[in-house]
Amino acid sequence: MTVQTENEYEDLLSLWSDLESGLGIILGSPASIQEFEQRVWQYDRWMQTLLKRDTDVGLYLLFQLATNSPVGYSASHALVSAVLCHLIALELKLDQTERDSLVHAAMTMNIAMTAMQDQLATQTEKPSPQQRDAIRAHAVKGGLMLANMGVANELWLDTISLHHDESTNKGELRAIPPVRRLARILRIADRYAAMISPRKSREGRSATDSARSIITNSAEQNDEVGHALVRAVGLCPPGTYVRLENKEVAVVMRRSSQPNQPHVAIVVNEAGALLNPPRLHRTSTGSPRIKSALAASAVRVRLNHHLILQLGAYAAQHP
Repeated sequence: MTVQTENEYEDLLSLWSDLESGLGIILGSPASIQEFEQRVWQYDRWMQTLLKRDTDVGLYLLFQLATNSPVGYSASHALVSAVLCHLIALELKLDQTERDSLVHAAMTMNIAMTAMQDQLATQTEKPSPQQRDAIRAHAVKGGLMLANMGVANELWLDTISLHHDESTNKGELRAIPPVRRLARILRIADRYAAMISPRKSREGRSATDSARSIITNSAEQNDEVGHALVRAVGLCPPGTYVRLENKEVAVVMRRSSQPNQPHVAIVVNEAGALLNPPRLHRTSTGSPRIKSALAASAVRVRLNHHLILQLGAYAAQHP
């Protein structure tokens, strides 16, 4: 699928925003939602439909939404985590039952602290003792809440209950029980999504720094999940920013066959001036190479996203 006009861009952005808002509603008031489990399945199908249209465009819009504002943090975090878990599941070739339980756990893992999670994203002070207690208890409490609302899938529930349990790091990923495998994947997706998202108390980190942090910390357990994450979304995913060797700034549009050499749109020149229109550059074909990843907060210019996605479509059609 290509984005050829500003209206098409706005329509697609609205679909992702509506999905995020829908998740926010069911997570914010779960007790008032009839057929809660069916709603989660519905949002999962919606997410998959958007990703199937064009995974790179979906990632672009998702990372733009996730890294630009801490408002509605819980819903944004749930959606980013679910997309990451879906793509990791495909990369690791998990069976359908495990994939479904993993993605549904990602969407609902913080259901016991939704309002507090939004509050934490906008407060500058450290969590209070009461907040720390709620954070420690939310995984187990979330599983119990969902069970009380009629969710009967034990793999979904137990994955949530275990998703902060570091003992799941032990053992070869394929050799451990499914619930421990899914909890390990969910914990890594959760950490990565949290690192890239801004909060009032700190800026979001670059996606590259976040991925490297996870891979470094996972290396001791010979863990495949961090590497699967990078293979799935790239070291610099679509929608994130990079600085090139010649000091130009670019936004990543599409992944290439090399996780660290995506197709980018150069949006700021060496002098710091906005380039309009942006310029296509395939980092896999030669210089300038990517020098460093940038956090979204480092790019202050207003971008014309539909033109950038047009360039991305051109790059896909003319490899």
